[in-house]
Amino acid sequence: MSNSRAGHVGRSAVRPNCETGTRTPLRTFRRTVDGIPIDSVYNPGAVVYNSPPSFTVHPVFVIAHGFTGDADRPQVRRVAEAFARYGAVVTFSFRGHGRSGGRSTVGDKEVLDLEAAVEWARSLGHTRVVTVGFSMGGSVVLRHAALHRGVDAVVSVSAPARWYYRGTVAMRRVHWLITRPEGRLLGRWGFRTRIHHRDWDPIPLSPTEAVPKIAPAPLLIVHGDRDGYFPLDHPRMLAAAAGEYGELWLEPGMGHAEHAADDALLTRIADWAAARAG
Repeated sequence: MSNSRAGHVGRSAVRPNCETGTRTPLRTFRRTVDGIPIDSVYNPGAVVYNSPPSFTVHPVFVIAHGFTGDADRPQVRRVAEAFARYGAVVTFSFRGHGRSGGRSTVGDKEVLDLEAAVEWARSLGHTRVVTVGFSMGGSVVLRHAALHRGVDAVVSVSAPARWYYRGTVAMRRVHWLITRPEGRLLGRWGFRTRIHHRDWDPIPLSPTEAVPKIAPAPLLIVHGDRDGYFPLDHPRMLAAAAGEYGELWLEPGMGHAEHAADDALLTRIADWAAARAG
């Protein structure tokens, strides 16, 4: 764990690369307002160190992974690499995931983790921030944009529209993992995910309730027509709630979240986000 004080990164932690003129990657722990250390990674991507105006030209993408993911998972690194062609990228592990502290609340307190990552991106000099979330992370970016505001564009991929959904076999398995002691044990040892045993109290704002509060920031909702977790009524509910500020892409043949998002789709999302964030 970093020895720096909570929420602080030393000025010398990011150095220019003499050959390429870009900033070298940085990894540290950022502390949330409720005291959880969040493992966070900064990739300078397309941002040129010797050209400060590029911090206003290129956005920074803050990537929010799905449940049981973390910043080191191959699918998360692949997403980061795709977006790095368009700007800087911040990835992080939600609480209870990977090397981060705390225990997962499956989308509730994770809004604070995302806010810590967004604040870090701004502290590094970035003026335009795009949040991109997958599955659980997709619900988190929606609620974060509604509750904390200030981001320039939001992309939610494979997100639920409402809580406690058990209408698919996959989601019934997820609920077993979350609610049963043996499920949480499997989560810890099988998925590197430490899950909190307490129920939500109070129940957080649902994704559908959050969406109308995101405007005027542009919102992109992406969902596969072969998603095994959340059927198509979920993205359609989100899009209806977004109104004129939302755009819905229903992707033929796509499954669920990071695993199912191919490079062509990630490129289209990055194109959309880079244009809308301006």
